[in-house]
Amino acid sequence: QVQVVESGGGLVQAGGSLRLSCAASGPPFRIYPMGWFRQAAGKERVLVATISWRGLTDYADSVKGRFTTSRDNAKNTVYLQMNSLKPEDTAVYYCYADLSTGRVWGQGTQVTVSS
Repeated sequence: QVQVVESGGGLVQAGGSLRLSCAASGPPFRIYPMGWFRQAAGKERVLVATISWRGLTDYADSVKGRFTTSRDNAKNTVYLQMNSLKPEDTAVYYCYADLSTGRVWGQGTQVTVSS
């Protein structure tokens, strides 16, 4: 059974950077499309970035040019590099993996950006 676990969240000042990691365990990692959502307090969960098993990426307009997602299939890990952070980026960030049987979610990691 595939599981994904996020790490790397925390508190950062506006303009700063954070890198989130998402470690996957289970059957061959490299075949899964994966990505990141975020959910701010009182708001719906929204898509931030996606990465195919070949490494093709796509981003929400709100983070284009500031966030970069990548994957290291040898380490079974996906990353989200977040630069030029803004207070409106404050949210719980969730990693997911799309399997043939459905989507598997991580537990989430809090990112707080202070002004």
